[in-house]
Amino acid sequence: MLEFSVKSGAPEKQRSSCLIVGVFEARKLSDAAETIDKASDGHLSAITRRGDMEGELGDTLLIHGVPNIQAERVLLVGLGKEREFDLNALNKATTAAVKALHYRGTTECVSHLTEIDIKGIELEQILRQSVLAIDAAVYRFDQFKSTPEPGPRRPLRKVTFITPSRRGLLEAENHVREAMAISSGIHLTKNLANLPPNLCTPTALADQARKLMETHPHLAVEVLDQSRMEALGMNALLAVAKGSVESPKFIIMEHMGGRDDEEPIVLVGKGVTFDTGGISLKPGLDMDQMKYDMAGAAAVIGLISIVAELKLPINVVGLVPTVENMPDGNALKPGDIVKSMSGQTIEVLNTDAEGRLILCDALTYAKRFKPDVVIDMATLTGACVIALGRVPSGLFSNTRALAQEISKAGESSHDRVWELPLWDEYQPQLKSNFADMANIGGREGGALTAAAFLSRFTKDYRWAHLDIAGTAWVTGDNKGATGRPVALLSEFLLKRARANAQGQIK
Repeated sequence: MLEFSVKSGAPEKQRSSCLIVGVFEARKLSDAAETIDKASDGHLSAITRRGDMEGELGDTLLIHGVPNIQAERVLLVGLGKEREFDLNALNKATTAAVKALHYRGTTECVSHLTEIDIKGIELEQILRQSVLAIDAAVYRFDQFKSTPEPGPRRPLRKVTFITPSRRGLLEAENHVREAMAISSGIHLTKNLANLPPNLCTPTALADQARKLMETHPHLAVEVLDQSRMEALGMNALLAVAKGSVESPKFIIMEHMGGRDDEEPIVLVGKGVTFDTGGISLKPGLDMDQMKYDMAGAAAVIGLISIVAELKLPINVVGLVPTVENMPDGNALKPGDIVKSMSGQTIEVLNTDAEGRLILCDALTYAKRFKPDVVIDMATLTGACVIALGRVPSGLFSNTRALAQEISKAGESSHDRVWELPLWDEYQPQLKSNFADMANIGGREGGALTAAAFLSRFTKDYRWAHLDIAGTAWVTGDNKGATGRPVALLSEFLLKRARANAQGQIK
C-alpha cells in the first residue's frame, strides 16, 4: 500500500521529485500552476502557448528543469472545463497523473490537485477520493501468474497532498488516515473477490474472517457449521449448498465499539463463492465471472476490517452466509419446497435464484441482534444490470429515511446508488400454488421481485438492499473486482459514527 500524508505550503518551495499541478481547458493554469509560472518567469505558460498542454481532462505532460522552484520535475495534468470540474473529474485527473508517474521511476510526489476548490465538496471528500483513486490506479492482482507482467522498477510509494491552509492540517491528517483505512478495506475486498473459486471457498472466507482477529483482537468472529445451521432451521440456505462438496458456512463478525445498549448496524453479504446456477444451469459463456457472486460477502469482510481499524464508536455486525451452488445428484431441484428459518415456505422454481435463498435466512438471523438498521449487499440479479447498467448500484428500502441516508452517502463517496420501488404491487408475482411464495417472479421486473421476496423477511426492522450485480466487477480487458459498495457504506458508517459521538443518534 502507498503512503499518504498532507502538508501546506507554496508550490515553488516544495522539495520533491515531482509536483502535480493542473491545467484547465483553454490552457488556463490552476492557482498552483500559476504560482509556479510566475516563479519561473512564465515557463509553464510558454509551454501551454506552444500547444503542448491544452488542458483536456486526463492529459499529462512531464516537465524537467523548471526554473526557480525546489522540485525536480513538474507534471501538468489536464482538468477539463473549469466550470465542470467535479469529483469525477478529480478522480480522472488524479488517476492519469499517478499512472504517468508510476512507471517513470518517481517514488514520491506532491499533489496540488487537492487545493482546487470544488463547489459543494468538502476537503474530506477531496482527500478521500484522491487516496482511493491513487490506490485504484496502482492496484494489481497477478499473484497467480508464473511470470507476472513487469511492473515499474521504482514504483510510486509516497504521495503528499497540499491543503489550502495550515489551520485544518490536523483534521486533514485524520481524513487521510480514514481514507487509507477505507482503501485498505477495498483492497481486501478486491483481493477476495478476484481469487479463483477453487481457492475462495466458504471455508476460505471463514478463515479470512477469523484472520481479522489477529490484527483486531477486539473483534468477535464466530462461524456456524452445517449442523448448527440445521439446528437453527436455516433450510433455505442449506438447500443451496446440497449440490456441492464444499461445506456451507455462516460467518458472524461483531465490532462493539458503541454503548452496550446501542442497537447495532447489521451488514449482510451474499457469499456464493461460485454459482453454476445449480440444476438450472447457466450458459457457459462468461460463467467464470460467477466467482464474483461472493462480492457482497467480500465487501462485508472489507467493511468490518475498516470499522475495526478505525475503532469506530458504533456497534456493527457483519453476517456472511456462504455456499457454493453446484449441480449434482443431491442438488436442489426446480419444484422443491424448502422451509426457511422464518418458518415461511418457498417453492423453488429456479435454482439459479439462489442468492435470495441464502439471504432470507441471514436476514431472519439478523433479527436476534435487535438491529437499528440492516443493510444487505448482493450480486443478486442480472435484471438490475439491464435496468441500471454498471454505474449505480440498485437500492431498495422499506424506510424512506434510510434510503435517503444511503443515497446521500453514495453521492458523497462517488459510489452512487439509484433507488428502485419496493411496492406491494410486485408481491403477487411471487405467488405459489404449493408454498407461501415462489423464489422467482417471472421475467418482468426481476430485480424488483427479488427485493420484494427479501422484504418478506425484513418486516421487523429498518432494512435496505443493495443489488450490486452491475457494480461489483468490471468485464472486458480490465476484468476484475471494483470493491464496491465499500466506499459507499464506509461513508455511511463514518457519518453514523460521528453523529453517534455527537449524541445525534439515540
